[in-house]
Amino acid sequence: MMMLAADHIDGLGAILGPQGLLSQPADMASYESGARYDGGRAAFVARPASTEAVSQVVAYCVSHSIALVPQSGNTGLVGGSTPDDSGMQGVLSLDRLRSTFELDIDNRSLCVDAGFRLSEINARLEPYGLFFPIDLGADPMAGGMVATNTGGTRFLRFGDVRRNTLGLKLVLGDKSGTVLDCGAGLRKDNSGPDWKQLFIGTGGAFGIVTECTFNLERLPKQTATAYLVPRGGEDALLLLSEMEERAGTYLNAFEGMSGQAIRHALAHAPALRNPFPGGDIPAYVILVELSRSWAPRAGEQSLDAVLEEILADIWELPGGPLLDAFIGAPSEMWALRHALSEGAKSAGNVVGLDLSFRRGEVMRFRERMAVLLAAEFPQVEISDFGHIGDGGVHFNLVVPRSPDGSVDVELAARLRTYVTRIAVEEHDGSYSAEHGLGRRNQHFYDHYTPAKLKQMAAQFRQVTSPGAVGAVHL
Repeated sequence: MMMLAADHIDGLGAILGPQGLLSQPADMASYESGARYDGGRAAFVARPASTEAVSQVVAYCVSHSIALVPQSGNTGLVGGSTPDDSGMQGVLSLDRLRSTFELDIDNRSLCVDAGFRLSEINARLEPYGLFFPIDLGADPMAGGMVATNTGGTRFLRFGDVRRNTLGLKLVLGDKSGTVLDCGAGLRKDNSGPDWKQLFIGTGGAFGIVTECTFNLERLPKQTATAYLVPRGGEDALLLLSEMEERAGTYLNAFEGMSGQAIRHALAHAPALRNPFPGGDIPAYVILVELSRSWAPRAGEQSLDAVLEEILADIWELPGGPLLDAFIGAPSEMWALRHALSEGAKSAGNVVGLDLSFRRGEVMRFRERMAVLLAAEFPQVEISDFGHIGDGGVHFNLVVPRSPDGSVDVELAARLRTYVTRIAVEEHDGSYSAEHGLGRRNQHFYDHYTPAKLKQMAAQFRQVTSPGAVGAVHL
């Protein structure tokens, strides 16, 4: 049942036209549900096709005290892009913002509207030998990647979205729907504060991203990958140090995968080949990738040979940190890595925590939690994987499904609180590595953020976006 006054639906419809506003339940359903167990009821879904239309929608809603939740690709896992259960929040979808796609070859940059998905961006860039160097299992839109400051599997080499953003166009959540340009694609500009950085990673709370200017990198033309099996947790950190020392800037990725996560992926995707001798899956496996951006040169050692030589040297280290290693086809090795998330979902209900630590704490945290969870929550299984090279861990906990398939909300909340407390208070970690905040992390933001920083954030929001825009209260 619609709870927003009909005249507001008419007013928004006049701004957006018949294709730009959805108000029937069947039409709004896909915008109301998130990627993992979150969702609610929308009062409407606004789908503007230009920055000017976004501005008009925001101005109307703020002027009439209508709450808006910006939504980009809706691939997030923390409830940052879906409405609550009140039926009083509108969804502002960016999926029709698809006019601008301006490639600047000389600047090696791309100005793109917020509604383009990552896969399409890179497909369009491939003929030019370029790519946006954010590699994810999901397929988000540009605006959402900025709003959550996405990292991904090649963070170690190329950094996160923050590092690769040269400029933004935003609509502020005020009564004017103020359009703000932050940066013009310059790589160096010290003429004042770098304002765009204050909007990246804030989930739309300070302003809605409508256009992005991204740094691009050259597509790798040579790639080599291997699975490494460390002897123990501390050995994984030693292997990382040795790979960085010996491979240098060739090192793209250093991804950890638990044996349980691999088992679920192989069970869920039968087309994947079990690469381990005899089918025996190790307790922990690390995927490493090396790359070069140029074509093979005559007389140059191949990357496979470089990787093999590096691993042979590491094999001879005192203490034997490397238990086993397999060099293989990059496409096959990455296919297994990217299947881990869906594999965990197929095994039960997933309570996913997106954590980050100083690199030296990652394996210590994992090993400690394995003991603590076995004692406190014996019905829960750890099926984790992550970016050891940048300290990130997707700490997925698989809970057996109830007979009716429903999620035990109380157990999920207890697990999140229990694990987060240990991660933040005892290992100095973060409860949000690259998924942003969202309603699911609001409690942790409120609890762990120092009072002065919360005050500063609230003051900045009052200046930029005093209206009820975004799922998070900063």
